[in-house]
Amino acid sequence: MKFYNREEEKENLTRIKEKSIRNAQLTFMIGRRRIGKTRLIHDAFLNEKYLYFFVAKKSEKLLCEEFSLLIAEYTQKPLFGSFDRFSQLFGYLLELSTEQPITIVIDEFQEFFSVNPSVFSDMQRLWDGYRERSKMNLICCGSIYSMMQKIFTDKKEPLFGRANNRLFIKPFSTDTLKQIMCENSADYTNKDLLAFFAITGGVPKYVEHFVENEAFTFSRLLDVCMTENSMFLEEGRNVLIDEFGRDYVTYFSILSLIASSKTSRPEIESIIGSSVGVYLEKLEQEFGLIKKLRPVFDKPGSRTVKYEIEDNFLNFWFRFIFKNKSAVEIGNFEFIKQIIERDFDVFSGKMLERYFKNQLAKSGKYSEIGCYWERGNLNEIDIIAINSLNKKIDCFEVKLNPSKINLADLEKKTNKLQTQHPDYQFSFLGLSLVDL
Repeated sequence: MKFYNREEEKENLTRIKEKSIRNAQLTFMIGRRRIGKTRLIHDAFLNEKYLYFFVAKKSEKLLCEEFSLLIAEYTQKPLFGSFDRFSQLFGYLLELSTEQPITIVIDEFQEFFSVNPSVFSDMQRLWDGYRERSKMNLICCGSIYSMMQKIFTDKKEPLFGRANNRLFIKPFSTDTLKQIMCENSADYTNKDLLAFFAITGGVPKYVEHFVENEAFTFSRLLDVCMTENSMFLEEGRNVLIDEFGRDYVTYFSILSLIASSKTSRPEIESIIGSSVGVYLEKLEQEFGLIKKLRPVFDKPGSRTVKYEIEDNFLNFWFRFIFKNKSAVEIGNFEFIKQIIERDFDVFSGKMLERYFKNQLAKSGKYSEIGCYWERGNLNEIDIIAINSLNKKIDCFEVKLNPSKINLADLEKKTNKLQTQHPDYQFSFLGLSLVDL
């Protein structure tokens, strides 16, 4: 699949590289697995030489042997002696960078925690000693969000405050997904586009896999997902198991409940049978996997809170694959497909709301976009978009089928809001599958 939609990130990397010629630059790049960090680096430096180190879970000495071969190939000079520790190798490269500019990419950087945690303090000492005269462009990439955040933003960690730049690599935008569908399946339907968005979430690896398998209809998407040896069957586990460690069972249970519309803490705790406050906090703040939702205009400390999984694919995986893992284990994929077909309208309805929220955010017309409900889940409104400057509130009802939109009922649901905000002008609109 051709390279899509990373022009801004490539420009950032080019600008950082140019700055590194004057002053050494340390950049940390975070993005979930399959998001295309390595491909982005490759395309950004397509016509330039750079060193690429992948930190595998093996002994430090073996890693240094591999890295030494790459350095010798890069410099076209034999290395005298051998490096047993990464700090020795890193010091050599910093010394080299005082004479010539050099770009170094260290992928899965967080894995040094398992290789040798002292690497981070050694790097800090060497970086502080060389950065005033170095011309190194150092890019540290990682796919485990919590660990990369800890390395570079935790005040207790050696590399805190050393990074000049932070890049967070996000999924493809909805416009890019439309472009990909248009270029590969010109006769796609809006239902196909919504399913493509709902299942892939714009994650490039998943998009590429479907493109390679010519899966652009809802039916074909399911065929590719629900087959023996499909990459998607264990994907949620593969993406998250290293994040959660030995507590993964509890985290997986919570995420499965949220994906199945058990979105409040009391609902989750009533099923799990114990307090989950700490787990929810970590899922939100450390792992960046869930988002806390409050009704618009609600106070920050309000207990009127729901949770949602931010990643579309993980939403899909926990809702349909993890929840039916017994059927996966015996290979009954037709059973799972029937469940997805039965429940997909409910699931994709929520994804349709997310799709339109993305589009409204891109419009630049609003200062806040959210949702609204009152105690007891009464008077739920799918999307509320606020322009605080012009004192306007646009209220949207989102339905797959446009005939089910009832704007009179939508207006009634805002009675309390209109009383509380008499200085705002309210508008009531419907959005459906035909508006994609």
